[in-house]
Amino acid sequence: MTDKALVPVHPHGPTYWARILIVNAIGGLAAFGLLGGFVAVRPWPARWQGLLTSFVYANCIGTLAALAMPRIMYRVAGRGPATRWLARLVAVSTLILLGCSIASVGLAVVGLIRPGEYRVYLLGSLRISFIVGSVLIVAVTFYESLRGQLDAATVKLRTKERDEADARRVAAEAQLASLESRVNPHFLFNTLNAIAALTHENPAGAERMTNQLASLMRSSLDAGSSALVPLGEECRVVRDYLEIERVRFGDRLRFTLDVPDEAREQLVPRLSLQTLVENSVKFAVSPRREGGAIAVRAAATAAGLRLEVEDDGPGFDPASLPDGHGLALLKGRLAMTFGERGRLDVDSRPGRTLVVITLP
Repeated sequence: MTDKALVPVHPHGPTYWARILIVNAIGGLAAFGLLGGFVAVRPWPARWQGLLTSFVYANCIGTLAALAMPRIMYRVAGRGPATRWLARLVAVSTLILLGCSIASVGLAVVGLIRPGEYRVYLLGSLRISFIVGSVLIVAVTFYESLRGQLDAATVKLRTKERDEADARRVAAEAQLASLESRVNPHFLFNTLNAIAALTHENPAGAERMTNQLASLMRSSLDAGSSALVPLGEECRVVRDYLEIERVRFGDRLRFTLDVPDEAREQLVPRLSLQTLVENSVKFAVSPRREGGAIAVRAAATAAGLRLEVEDDGPGFDPASLPDGHGLALLKGRLAMTFGERGRLDVDSRPGRTLVVITLP
């Protein structure tokens, strides 16, 4: 059975009426031709009057059908095929009879039909109108019904696509939150291990590192509600982190931060630079007796923001990093936050590793 929700009830927009006028014109021309209007022997005044009369009948019948048929078909949409076809037959016959009567009265009022010719015109118009009108009304009814079903299906499809897009966005936000939650404990556990190692060897250093960690975590928690923070704030987090690690490594850790003032207001993913710097500490400083040097640079370009973290360590194979590694997590965060416009590129070889973040 036909779904009533897919049958148009009031399709009375401008495009609908434009289609009805075109159909009415076609019906008027068809009736005019069936009445011999295109026969060359007829004088032109008679032709013009016949054409005008055909258009009047066609528009009266077509307008009534355009107003009534959608409502009638909506009321019987849930019924069986026999009931729907009976309703079409009765409706079409009634509308044609009513339309012809109205058109004949109108033509008589304006003088195109003499009073004595009313019955002749009415009966003649009924014969032609049942031939032309029945075909056109049924065809238009089917067309508009299918069009209404298509429009309704399109709306449902777009609604479904919108719901799916909302679901994907919520899932992406949840995954982003999950990724961020995995970055924060990773840094915290490393720092606590460093503090524990210094507790007996260097109590003063352990205390200083604890105070720096408290300041660092306080700033991190204050910004926890936002996935993006100003670059200047991210640089402060990085400096705090490096100062904490310097207590652990001493002169083995050497670092520079070169971030111009014009780039400090740019928004970057929270703890993104800290993740890169932590990676350099792990691969370039921690495993070597001589330690290593880390350089943090930023540049604002016309295409966006470029962040670089470079070290002089032995390098590593980016393809061998596990999914839970900080760089892999950060790459996932960039993809979910910026799409294809956010990139993370790694160029690593012995003596130099450069990690570049490109943001829009």
